[in-house]
Amino acid sequence: MTETPDHTPLDDVQGIALGVLMCGLGVQLLTHLGLITGQTAGLALVVSYLTGWSFGAVFFVVNLPFYVLAWRRLGRTFTIKSLVSVSLLSISTALLPEGLQIAYLQPVLGTVLQGAFVGLGLIILFRHGGSLGGVGVVALLIQDTTGFKAGYVQLIFDAVLFSVAALLFPISIVALSLLGAIVLNLIIAVNHRRDRYVAT
Repeated sequence: MTETPDHTPLDDVQGIALGVLMCGLGVQLLTHLGLITGQTAGLALVVSYLTGWSFGAVFFVVNLPFYVLAWRRLGRTFTIKSLVSVSLLSISTALLPEGLQIAYLQPVLGTVLQGAFVGLGLIILFRHGGSLGGVGVVALLIQDTTGFKAGYVQLIFDAVLFSVAALLFPISIVALSLLGAIVLNLIIAVNHRRDRYVAT
């Protein structure tokens, strides 16, 4: 992945900030409902729920091995933008609850909203040459090299993750979480296409 001349540094700053904010809001809805999600964020949430450790800290550590792959295969700029995005999301998930308290959220609506928020946030990050690391890095690499859609790669990973989660959490939680992951990944699969968006 290469940086495009259509995006100025200021464009990228606002794009990454907006993408992280959207994802942060989605994570807040997710944790309010006690749900999990897919990709490395889902893995970090499972670890966070089981251990009581901070999601932001676990998420940051889980992503560290993927930066080596990103640096070697997708370039320095992509890796730095992804590292910045992950760091900002780790910080925002700690700060957002201080300014946004949710009194009531209908579970199905909240699930769909969080999937939409995170899906849109990831698309914004992708289009500005970054990601939230982890499976997103692998998914983008596969899409760039084979044409197999990044959203479908993430959906396969999520299917494995949710199969494991079904052994650890109530089936109602897993079912709602799976709905959110499907919404998220379908948004990416349908909307993140190079033939429709040429600025990536």
